[in-house]
Amino acid sequence: MKYTRIGLVFSLLIFFSACGPSQIDLNKEKRAEVIAVHDEVMPKLGQLKTFEKKALQKAGELSMMDSVDGDQVKNLEGLALELNQAYENMFVWMRQYEIEDDGKTPEEVKAYLEAQMVLIAKVNKDIKDALAKADSLLAD
Repeated sequence: MKYTRIGLVFSLLIFFSACGPSQIDLNKEKRAEVIAVHDEVMPKLGQLKTFEKKALQKAGELSMMDSVDGDQVKNLEGLALELNQAYENMFVWMRQYEIEDDGKTPEEVKAYLEAQMVLIAKVNKDIKDALAKADSLLAD
């Protein structure tokens, strides 16, 4: 009778653990989501630098003109700074991102990945916003 109860409890534990995805599997999915957000804008980093150079060049050209529009020059210089900051923020995020889960519990990994999702989502948004602003200010 005693062995039957132990067998039943053991069977229930196996059944419930097999029914749903484990936290480790969920963490793998979350890590893939984080990387997908990163991968969406990573190819656009070259565009950021190209637009930054264009903005600085255009600001320099405008500042040499006789009828200088100071606000436009400031807007272009601000855009260049914003583009550079978006570029740098991607590399700051990548340097601090931990690929390995060494020594962390699945719950700690989950919390870490949730925090990383917030950070990379901001980087993603900043890059897209800077590129959209560059498109509108640098349109010829």
